[in-house]
Amino acid sequence: MTLRSGIRSLALLGTASLLAGCSLIKAAEEPTDLYQATPKSTFEPDMPTVQWQLAVEVPAAAANLNTGRIAISMTPTSSDYYAKTAWTDRAPAMVQTRIVDSFENSHKIVAVARESIGLRADYTLQPDLRNFEAMYFYGGPPIAHVRIVAKLVRMPERQIIGVATIERCVRAREDKIPKVVEAFDQALGSVIKQLVAWTLRTPGTKVPNINAPYDINKFRNPANEYVDIKDCPVRGDASRVPVTDE
Repeated sequence: MTLRSGIRSLALLGTASLLAGCSLIKAAEEPTDLYQATPKSTFEPDMPTVQWQLAVEVPAAAANLNTGRIAISMTPTSSDYYAKTAWTDRAPAMVQTRIVDSFENSHKIVAVARESIGLRADYTLQPDLRNFEAMYFYGGPPIAHVRIVAKLVRMPERQIIGVATIERCVRAREDKIPKVVEAFDQALGSVIKQLVAWTLRTPGTKVPNINAPYDINKFRNPANEYVDIKDCPVRGDASRVPVTDE
């Protein structure tokens, strides 16, 4: 390679790097609409008032949901995202915040906090965010699909005392981002409402006694798992999925 050709190659490389840098800056400057879910504030009046403390972990989630982008599914086996649109936080972190807020709004528990706070908790709630996407493959406006599988763990021995699966689907009124977010908010709110009620009812109302015997027959029997699945498509039939409330 001659000196002249080498200089030319370096110049071309520098130009390409500059153009790539400009593209990244342009992408970073593109406007992004931010959305968030709201906590629940109304609950069933017969929920118990408990004296124990609860820590809520960040929900575990698959890589496609562990992001601030709003997930969509064009087919049952695909995953994508809305462009220039995002949640205000990673979806699992946002859901954790709304779960904590909802427990506080219930006024039925002495103390609840994120697990990272280091609360001396009597129980820990471990949610898995299994579904949090807008489904497009049923025709019509998309359906917000939310499913949480949660474990309630007694501390400090870390014994699982309850497992719950709660799932909701809500169809957006229109295929527009704000309407889809409303459907997400309604579906997630319904899931969280049931999650709060199940959590408060699963143990007793008193602070647990670490010397109390552990009921293996009750807590390790799969038949005692709590399952609450409502309003989601069944065998490809989405006719019973409710539309977002006005």
